[in-house]
Amino acid sequence: MTPPVDPFPASGDEELDRLLEQFSGDITALQQLQQRIADVRGHGVSEQGRVTAETSLTGALVGLTIDPRAMRLGSAELAEAVLRAAGRATADAERQAKELVGPFLAGTPLDTDR
Repeated sequence: MTPPVDPFPASGDEELDRLLEQFSGDITALQQLQQRIADVRGHGVSEQGRVTAETSLTGALVGLTIDPRAMRLGSAELAEAVLRAAGRATADAERQAKELVGPFLAGTPLDTDR
């Protein structure tokens, strides 16, 4: 197996080499952030704790657990419990993503906490 090619070979200019090394590190950090964001899963539970939902950051339902006791609910009440748990899971995923991205936005015009 051949080693990966350095996209930024040494230029001989100390300052330029330092900047290129920093840039390369930033790219690596952003790639890792991208993967961590893709892996975010939010969790939400209905008021009575009988329905638990798991969603992706986009709000797609990726997991659903319905306690057998929830089957005693009417269909409208059960549907409402599922929707509330899924909404909470999506909010949780959004919170997690914001925590991951926050350090990368700090001090930039995109920093909403300024």
